[in-house]
Amino acid sequence: MKAVGYRKSLPIDASEALIDFETERPEPKGRDIRVAVKAISANPVDYKVRKRAAPPQGETKVLGYDAAGVVDAVGPEVTLFRPGDEVFYAGSILRQGTNSEFHLVDERIVGAKPKSLPFAEAAALPLTSITAWELLFDRLGAVPGKSVDPRTLLIVGGAGGVGSILIQLARRLTGLTVVATASRAESQKWCLDLGADAVVDHSKPMKEQIEKLKVRPVALVASLTNTDQHYNAIAELMAPQGKYGLIDDPPEFNVGVFKGKAISIHWESMFTRSSFQTEDMIGQHRLLNDVADLIDKGVLRTTLGERFGTINAANLKRAHALLESGKSRGKIVLEGW
Repeated sequence: MKAVGYRKSLPIDASEALIDFETERPEPKGRDIRVAVKAISANPVDYKVRKRAAPPQGETKVLGYDAAGVVDAVGPEVTLFRPGDEVFYAGSILRQGTNSEFHLVDERIVGAKPKSLPFAEAAALPLTSITAWELLFDRLGAVPGKSVDPRTLLIVGGAGGVGSILIQLARRLTGLTVVATASRAESQKWCLDLGADAVVDHSKPMKEQIEKLKVRPVALVASLTNTDQHYNAIAELMAPQGKYGLIDDPPEFNVGVFKGKAISIHWESMFTRSSFQTEDMIGQHRLLNDVADLIDKGVLRTTLGERFGTINAANLKRAHALLESGKSRGKIVLEGW
């Protein structure tokens, strides 16, 4: 089968940063299903792993943590799916990735693909939907339901993949006031179109901008990018006893600035359940089914931002380069082989 991977951690402009290669089709065991991959999307975790984790000598690592496709075969312990089912999911960071024609994944982290979406649009959703959902409801403790919530959620980096779905979840499923940050005009418009109540420019002082909005107290913060650049300013503008959540990897992060206001810090990593085989691992299966239902009901929409053509090394290198630039909007999707 065809696949895209890497053998050395190289800059994305290097000729062999990502390569096309052929490998054997894997056989499902236990609770694994084998998926014929129809579409994938690229995420920042792809380039972070590529840059930081060189494969063992002589091995080729396949990246990719989002996919939509058709179940091709199932392991003997599988109960949730059968061959022919259309699915979407974000795989495990401990296993080979989705940038391959056929991919093995544990059924407990797989959802039924939204019926109303083609594969490309569905592939944009899994990783960011899981991250946004877990961050909003499990980590920050937002209350689902449209009753008025006297708090504001600030989303730093609202135009990215996670921000694009988080804006929708918060606006449509909670009573929170939603303020996103974006520095470019097109990104600001994207956030407003997705449902943000307001947008501020994170390249300028945010406290003054938020004060001018006269919104409810900023009690919840989702820091999705460049946390090290913004957290000191955010600590100043947050309400006492708030909750601060982050998903990126800040090189410097002093939690002490939050102590005076008794602000709690919450890390979100959507790979935790699959990496540690937690008892609630199947929660991601249910979560993705809920997302698919909300999509099919018209409550949520796909966050596909750009299509980069077929799944191959050249197109994935373009996707990595754009993600590394920090200028992507929504999700980058590739489809077909």
